[in-house]
This record gives sequence, structure tokens and C-alpha cells, in this order.
Amino acid sequence: MTIENKTARFAGFIYLMVILTGFFSLMYVPSKLMVWKDPALTFQNISSSVQLFRLGIAGSMLCYIAFTLLPLVLYKLLKNVNGTYAKLMVILALISVPVSLMNLQSKFSVLTIIEGADYLKAFNTEQLQSQVMVLLNSYNKGILIVQIFWGLWLFPFGYLVYRSGYLPKILGIFLMLGCFGYLLNVFGRTVIPHFSDYSISDYITLPASIGEIGTCLWLLIFGVKNKTREIVEVD
Repeated sequence: MTIENKTARFAGFIYLMVILTGFFSLMYVPSKLMVWKDPALTFQNISSSVQLFRLGIAGSMLCYIAFTLLPLVLYKLLKNVNGTYAKLMVILALISVPVSLMNLQSKFSVLTIIEGADYLKAFNTEQLQSQVMVLLNSYNKGILIVQIFWGLWLFPFGYLVYRSGYLPKILGIFLMLGCFGYLLNVFGRTVIPHFSDYSISDYITLPASIGEIGTCLWLLIFGVKNKTREIVEVD
């Protein structure tokens, strides 16, 4: 196995960790605990499944740690395609990590309320339930901000995949489309009230999902094809 293929499969493995931990923390756990129109039920769900809530936080941490490593490994794999785009890919991806980690503070604050610190006894149950929902909504708004960079990094990444000559061009196209999908999602939810009620909101980030999962699996299973042409590094 060539060094390039070892690097590609390592990148695919890290990407898989990002996808699995991201799915668990951003989709599975909320689907089990959050009922956005019912603060009392959400409070009860988290209180009765606090360990699952904690695992969701830990899953997010692991996701962001893996996402810190991912662009660095991809840079090693793709820097010879275009040095400038490879550096831009790393910068845009890494910007999201500290923002994502700081955003987790809202979930730690939820834990403080759920576990019933003594100084919270001044609040009644309804007030505590409302505070939990405010914190969870604040967390979701933070995720919306992070999605700006989850989208932006996909454009240089997709361009590098498209131009590489040893990864499928179609994956590069989906990744670049995914960039615009994320941005449209962010600005749509920011500008348009009840944007989530529109059917397009369910599909707007689909190209990003196809591109990222497809690239992950390709790297993990196939590695990189033999180069069919000489790649000239552009700094």
C-alpha cells in the first residue's frame, strides 16, 4: 500500500468518526430527548435520561476533536493539487472547532439545572423548564453559526477533490454544492421566520451529506486511484 493510500484511508477513518459522533450527538440524542413545543416533557426526558444527555455532550467533544485532525490529514493528501485551496480548506474548517466547543457551554448549563444545584431552589419548576428550553435554543442558534464554516470549508475541499484526478469528480461537485446548501440553510433560518416549515429545508443540506459520506467511504474503502496525470502544486 502506497503512502498516499495509507493517508487516504486514515483520512477516511477520521471522517467516519466525525460522521458517526456527529450523527449521535446532533441527531440521535435530540430525537430521543427534545420535544421543542413541550418544555415540561423535554425537562422530564432529560432528567430521566441524563446519562444519554451526557453521552451526547461527550459525542460532540469527540466529533470536534476528530474534526480538528481531519483537515490536517486531508491537507497532506491534497496539498499538491492546489496549495492555496488546501490551506484555505484547513483554515475554514479549524475556525469552526473553538466556536463549536464554546457552544457546548449551553448544554453544560442544562446539566446544572437538571441536576438541581442548591441555588436553583429559588426557581419553581416552570421557570427551570423555561430556562432549559432557552439554553437548548441558544445551543441550536450556536450550531447555526458554526454551520457557516461547516459549509465554507466544503468549497475548497470539493474543488480539491474535483481537480485531484484520483478521487471521483462527482464527489467534488456534491461537496461544492454542499457549501452553498449550508449557507442557504443558515441565512434562510436567520432571515425567514419558520423556515423549517418549508419542505426545502429538509433537503437543502442533502448535497453536503452525499458529498461528505461518499468521500468518507471512498477514502476508507478505495483510497486514491493511481494518478492519471501529473499534478502541479500551486501555492
